[in-house]
Amino acid sequence: MGDARHRAVLVVNPGGSSTKIALYHGDAEVVSEDVRHSREELARFKSVGEELEWRLATVRKVASERGIDLAHLDAVAGRGGPLAPVPSGTFAVDEPMLAAIREGRVMVHHPSLLGAPMARALADAAGCRAFVVDPVCVDELEDEARLTGLPEIPRRALSHALSVKAAAREAASRLGRPLDELFLVILHLGSGFTVAASRLGRQVDANDASASGPMAPTRSGSLPTLDFARLACAGGRGFEELERRLVGNGGWMAHLGTDDIREIYARIDTGDARARLVLDATLLQIAKEAAAMAAVLRGRIDAVVITGGVARSERFVKELSPRIAWLGAPLVLLPGGNEMRALARGALRVLSGEAEAIEMGPYIEKRKKEAT
Repeated sequence: MGDARHRAVLVVNPGGSSTKIALYHGDAEVVSEDVRHSREELARFKSVGEELEWRLATVRKVASERGIDLAHLDAVAGRGGPLAPVPSGTFAVDEPMLAAIREGRVMVHHPSLLGAPMARALADAAGCRAFVVDPVCVDELEDEARLTGLPEIPRRALSHALSVKAAAREAASRLGRPLDELFLVILHLGSGFTVAASRLGRQVDANDASASGPMAPTRSGSLPTLDFARLACAGGRGFEELERRLVGNGGWMAHLGTDDIREIYARIDTGDARARLVLDATLLQIAKEAAAMAAVLRGRIDAVVITGGVARSERFVKELSPRIAWLGAPLVLLPGGNEMRALARGALRVLSGEAEAIEMGPYIEKRKKEAT
C-alpha cells in the first residue's frame, strides 16, 4: 500500500451493547479497546441519535487513557448504518449521509448509524477524512432472494456485511484459494446474527439481521407472522415500541433478561432448564438457517465460517458444530471477527489510491424516490 502502511487510522464501531475503538498504523493494530455498555446506561436514551455525544465522550476518554493523539490522524473509519441499498466498498462520510441519519431517513434504527457522525466529528477535529466501510446495507442479493409472499414486502439486505466480508477474505486466505472461487456459508454470531451465503465473493443471500433468521442475544429473529400481526395490533403499540422489542430487547434478552452467553451457561450449570431450552432453540435455529444457505449454494460448500463475539465461547461452538457437521464442509473458526481491521483496511485502500471512496448520496436519493 505504499506509504499507507504508516498512516494513522482511528476506527470506531458502535454496537448494540458496546463501543469498540482501535488505532491502526497501517495494518498494525497499536491500540484496541472494547467498552461495554450496561442496559441501565443505554436505557437513559430514548433514541439511537441521543447517544451520539455520549459515545463520542467514550472515545475521547479512551483516547486520553491510552495515549491516542486525536489531533494527528490520517483518517477515521466508522461502522456504517442502514441507510440505503449500496454496493460493497468504502464510502466517504458526506452531508447527504449525515442528513439522512439526522432526519431519520433510515432502513431501521440501529447503533451502527452512529458510526458515520462519530467518524465525521473526530475527523473534523483532526483535519482528516472520514469513511464508513461495507455498511450493514450492502446489497448483493440475487433477485429471486428478494421476493416474499407479499409483493409489497420484499426482503431487504440488512446484515453484518462488514464482518461477513472480512470473514470471507480471511477464510480464503486460510484455505489458500482466491475468494472469487469459493462457496461459503458464513455465520456472524454477535448481538445479532447473520447467516449468509457467499458465492464467488458475493453475498448472494442472508437473513435480515434485524428482522429474520435465528433468535439472537438481543433480537427476536423470525416470528410467526399472523401471531405477530395480532401482537402489533393489540394495545395501541406504535412502530418504535415494536422495533425496540424486536431489535434490542428480543431473543435472549426477552427470554432470560441477559445477552451474555457466559451468564446463560452459568445458569445452565446451576440447573436452569429455561436457559438450557432457550440456548438449544438458538442452536437449532442457527443450524436451520445454515441449511437454508446451503440450499442457496445448491450444496456446494467449500467451508462453513463462524465469526463474531459469541464465537468466543468454545462451549457454544462445540455445541453448534455437530448440528452443522452434516453440511460436509470444513469449519473455519474466526472468534471475535475482523471488523476493526476491515474498517482500517477499507480506509487505507482509499488513502493509498488502491480504491476510490464511493458517494452514498445517489443511493440515498434512489431509495427516497422508490419509497414515494
